[in-house]
Amino acid sequence: MIRAATFKSPILLGFEHLEKLVERNTRKAGDGYPPYNVEVADDAMHIALAVAGFARAELRVVVSGNELTVRGNRGQPDGGNFVHRGIAARPFERSFVLADGVEVRGAQLEHGMLRIDLVRRTLETAPRTIEIK
Repeated sequence: MIRAATFKSPILLGFEHLEKLVERNTRKAGDGYPPYNVEVADDAMHIALAVAGFARAELRVVVSGNELTVRGNRGQPDGGNFVHRGIAARPFERSFVLADGVEVRGAQLEHGMLRIDLVRRTLETAPRTIEIK
């Protein structure tokens, strides 16, 4: 794996945590399960994950710092003698890096789709003069 030196630049101060988040999520990105969509509206975003067969109690949505993580862990399905088993029942973990000012407003599970609503707060960017002592 080739590491980009973007975050090593001397003009990017304090972004080490972001580099670690991106690195960790890049390693996990190879697995396409569960599939998801990201929809962008004016000042809002929505992430929809296809989690067919998972109940609310088997899903966790956690925000830690700038990272949103969705975990699913289904119990073992009832026996059965399957000829074909195409519906995945394996545990998963899907992470997203959130920009500063993006916050999670809520999550709903309906018809096998987990929808996570995000909103982007406007950050104050007014210039500030620093007094030299």
